[in-house]
Amino acid sequence: MTSEDRSERRGSRVPRRLPRAKRLALWVLALLLLAVIVFLSWASVPMAAERGPWAAVRADPRIRVTETGDGVALIPSSVPTGVGLVFLAGARVDPEAYAAKLAPLVDAGVTVVIARPTLNFAIIESRPLSTFTALAPGVRKWFVGGHSLGGVRACQYAHDDPSVGGLVLFGSYCSVDLSRSSLPVLSVAGSRDGLSTPAKIAANARLLPASARFVTIAGADHAMFGDYGAQPGDNTATISDAEMRRELTAAVLPFLG
Repeated sequence: MTSEDRSERRGSRVPRRLPRAKRLALWVLALLLLAVIVFLSWASVPMAAERGPWAAVRADPRIRVTETGDGVALIPSSVPTGVGLVFLAGARVDPEAYAAKLAPLVDAGVTVVIARPTLNFAIIESRPLSTFTALAPGVRKWFVGGHSLGGVRACQYAHDDPSVGGLVLFGSYCSVDLSRSSLPVLSVAGSRDGLSTPAKIAANARLLPASARFVTIAGADHAMFGDYGAQPGDNTATISDAEMRRELTAAVLPFLG
């Protein structure tokens, strides 16, 4: 065999296959990357706020609206009470979707800041509470609250930040133990909530202080705490948005003092 023949044979050899473990690792890495891309695409498209309720808030002369990348501040146009509420939206819900339900509190003098969470998921929010309170300087006492997973994150703020004056939960419950805390807590549930059901809220009540107050709004479903349309997995509400606003205001306003 000539040297040319040997050279040709060497050049025609099939490349070695990667070891099985390496091939598996590459597949796993590719699948993880695909999952991250899918999640980011899904999270970047939140459930949009209904235009009518949001437009009504913006047109309310008693409310001054300020929007930034960190959140939506609803500031009383009249003399504020000095009390504020930082509110965290539920998963993949526009912050603006909660403005109309919280507007009666602002009309009564309470400053409300609706946080704009990272990737539309409050549960992965890592910024300090001061990021949001800074949107409305001059408030002397801050409460923190949230809807659904936003409420779970609000519990964490209440647990970690000693400046928090109280906790408000809408269709939500805590994953951290506040049972030994003296923090005032208000938990508002909907009797027809198909996601944060009254049973789930009752099962997690042990993590709240013994003094926590529980209110159930008859006929309210999970999505009624905001204005963003129907939500998969939820039940159908049997009360109107106007009734829901009245019930929420009646429960929350006295609690905020």
